Amino acid sequence: MKSLEALAAPDIIVNQRQRRIGMRKKWIKKLSIVWKGWGVSLVVALLVATSFKSAIADWNDIPSGSMKPTILIGDRIFVNKLAYDLKIPYTTLHLAKWSDPKRGDIVVFYSPKDGKRLIKRVVGLPGDTIAMHKNRLFIDGQFVKYEPLNKEIIDQTGQDQQSHYLFFSENLTGKQHAVMFLPSRPSLNTFDPVIIPQGQYFMMGDNRDNSADSRFFGFVDRKLIVGRATMVVISREGSFFHPRWSRFFRDLS
Repeated sequence: MKSLEALAAPDIIVNQRQRRIGMRKKWIKKLSIVWKGWGVSLVVALLVATSFKSAIADWNDIPSGSMKPTILIGDRIFVNKLAYDLKIPYTTLHLAKWSDPKRGDIVVFYSPKDGKRLIKRVVGLPGDTIAMHKNRLFIDGQFVKYEPLNKEIIDQTGQDQQSHYLFFSENLTGKQHAVMFLPSRPSLNTFDPVIIPQGQYFMMGDNRDNSADSRFFGFVDRKLIVGRATMVVISREGSFFHPRWSRFFRDLS
């Protein structure tokens, strides 16, 4: 004869299974109540926040020195994504357009080579003929003017760079901005005249001999431009424990 324990075992297993099912139903009910209470609101809030960042305004941390001495490594840049147009969030599709990038603007865009997000200065506009000779630009047959750069800007770069680089103020649009050259480094500092196609832009970094820009990856399509960099919001030297207070809220326009 079977023992009493053997006869009772199936009932014990069934009861344990029913308890587990009951607990699972209770948890599902609790999660449903929580979701109805604030879960939907949280998802909506997240969508609104990320949509704002995608289509209206954002910031960029600067990991490289291609825009020195204007923008330094450790700067956090405010990007106005409504400077030129309104896009569908998470896409490059335009809902409306009211302006186009101007020569001299600092813009954030997606590289036509690998899709990486970059920040450079607009040097050439659609229809321009642009060329360079030993780091000196000429646009539509006219050489761009260069003047000595303010020492205050030069002093923000490292001492080692100050002794090796040449610093100038470049006048692209009637407004001047800083550029720096490294004569000792082999670079693409000379190229023959090229005509920029319609709907395309020619981008360059202000650190001319240390910038992967349109000289290497070509023209940038208008639809790849994300927005205009307008301000250094905060800046740090290495870590957040070493802020550069003098660069906080510095205008880039």
